Amino acid sequence: MSESEHWWKTPLLRLFAKLQQREDQVFLVLALVIGALTGLAVVAFILLTERLGMRLYPVGGTRWRRLLFPVMGSLGIGYLLFRYFPYARGSGVPQTKAALYAREGRILLRTVLGKFFCTSATLASGIPLGREGPSVQVGAGIASVLGRFLGLSSEKVKALLPVGAAAAIAAAFNTPLAAVLFALEEIVGDLNAPIIGAVVLASATSWAVLRLLLGNSPLFKVPLKVPQYELVHPVEFPVYAVLGIAGGLVSAAFTKLLLRMRERFLRLPQKTLWFQPVAGGLLVGLLGWFVPQVLGVGYEYVGHALNGNMAVKLMALLVVLKLVTVTASYASGNAGGIFGPALFIGAMLGGCVGTLAHRLFPAHTATAGAYALVGMGAAFAGIVRAPMTSVVMIFEMTQDYAVIVPLMISNLVSLFISSQLQKQPIYEALAIQDGIHLPSAESRTRHVQRQVIRIMRPATEPLPAEITVREALERVRPNELRTWLVTDRRGVVGVINVSMLEREMAEGADKKLSELVGTFVFPHVHSDQGLDLALERMGTNQMEILPVVSRADVHKLEGVVTLRDVLDSYGVIPPYRA
Repeated sequence: MSESEHWWKTPLLRLFAKLQQREDQVFLVLALVIGALTGLAVVAFILLTERLGMRLYPVGGTRWRRLLFPVMGSLGIGYLLFRYFPYARGSGVPQTKAALYAREGRILLRTVLGKFFCTSATLASGIPLGREGPSVQVGAGIASVLGRFLGLSSEKVKALLPVGAAAAIAAAFNTPLAAVLFALEEIVGDLNAPIIGAVVLASATSWAVLRLLLGNSPLFKVPLKVPQYELVHPVEFPVYAVLGIAGGLVSAAFTKLLLRMRERFLRLPQKTLWFQPVAGGLLVGLLGWFVPQVLGVGYEYVGHALNGNMAVKLMALLVVLKLVTVTASYASGNAGGIFGPALFIGAMLGGCVGTLAHRLFPAHTATAGAYALVGMGAAFAGIVRAPMTSVVMIFEMTQDYAVIVPLMISNLVSLFISSQLQKQPIYEALAIQDGIHLPSAESRTRHVQRQVIRIMRPATEPLPAEITVREALERVRPNELRTWLVTDRRGVVGVINVSMLEREMAEGADKKLSELVGTFVFPHVHSDQGLDLALERMGTNQMEILPVVSRADVHKLEGVVTLRDVLDSYGVIPPYRA
């Protein structure tokens, strides 16, 4: 057996050893391969989700189809996601960022296959989510699998993830330049990242594969010559600003509704996880019974709006219905993204504003199609928080500069409004709900000399979350520690100090500790963060101990950092140690 292995295994190991010595050259070749494979995967996505979906629930077909297929699709795929592909739920963008920053670039082949097939089946059954976010995870997964198979270092494997993400967006939207910006702006968080060459290469390759197989067909059917996409009069600038305000309000409403609904689903018992997606499928089916345009991503109807061929009442209705069905479908656990729905909602919202403006000022405003186009960018900028990608993407879709300035105005206003009403970006908030804490742009760029990992120590005995305030005080009073961790079956869920227990004792001694701590947010630090941040959080929360938790799971306790150790690391001797 050993001799039969050597004839193929030994040369392969030698090849891998040579590849590891030439990682930089291999990296660029891999960018081409990743771009080609990702392009093929996205083409398959398009064929499965669009052509199959139109046959299953045609607009003029019987109503029972529009009710049956979303329900049955969400039920079947919900079981598969629960049983076999737990990491294939949701959009794919937060999961890709989690793999990049918290999981050493690891995306398993099983997750890639599960994401592709489950998302394809989900979207083909009429669930109104998008394929672009899942394409990002599939592209990044292809990059991760290839990089690890070739034995590249973990840093090189992580650097390949944005390459796969850019290839996915380039093919999914037919916008190679916007794909490069998205990978750098959203995934990496640095427009000057050194991997820009590989990102550009993969994006161009994926786009070429798409053009070769499906032709030069734009994502949305717009006129070849677009005189309707123009700035007719300077009086339109305030109208576009109003569209930006509306886009910001709708974006904030979308994000808040999705996060609140998803939080409620996450609180349900674990045993209900496999059939939770049915809630979204049932709602889609019921509304699709009356309004068939609700089903699917609806890019065909976006094309109608861009050409000014939709009634304002229908567009207004679809803004509301899509807002509800998309958030319910995503929050309940279906596989699919929010890129496409954001563009759909923005197009319908812009079409409504444009139609009303053109009726009021017909000689001074463009047709509704121009406003639908700008509305797409405004909603994308407000929901996804990628304004530069939004501007370039809309330009690549139309290849016309006429509405670039109005688009920039609406995007800026929408981004400002949505960020004021919803401080946390949607992908970051979704990751936190999953117990994954991604580094912010500031923490990624700041060089920290003193890190928590250097001084953290094993955790002391925590307090169970199910005990009462009275029982907790009886345990902590004999001890000199003033701050204690609170844990349950998931791990650490909060931090509490003696003064807080004493205050609660006066109000309700039988209250459980689980009622005093937050579910998703509590004072903590991560091992790669700086001691200055740990000290700041201790002071803000009046605590002498902070839990050190994993970025991949906020409840997974890695250790604790104490005030005394932080001060010692800075050479400060506290009075009580003199």
